[in-house]
Amino acid sequence: MDGKARYLDNIFIERLWRSLKYECIYLHAWETGSQAKADVGRWITHYNHLRPHAAQGGQPPVVVHFNSIETDQQVQAVA
Repeated sequence: MDGKARYLDNIFIERLWRSLKYECIYLHAWETGSQAKADVGRWITHYNHLRPHAAQGGQPPVVVHFNSIETDQQVQAVA
């Protein structure tokens, strides 16, 4: 996402919501809102921490994010 409000920014969000609906929401019939909240929270944790993403070299988003932070800090330390 480049933050310039182009259609490409929306593609990533739409894909996330589609995955959430088909992999979590449509598969369950929760009886309470707290059950739904807990299951969706577990799915998002799985999506961010465990699930490999092809667009990120087969790594989960959290690994890519923290690697980019470490790289940025190393660049700032050298500068």
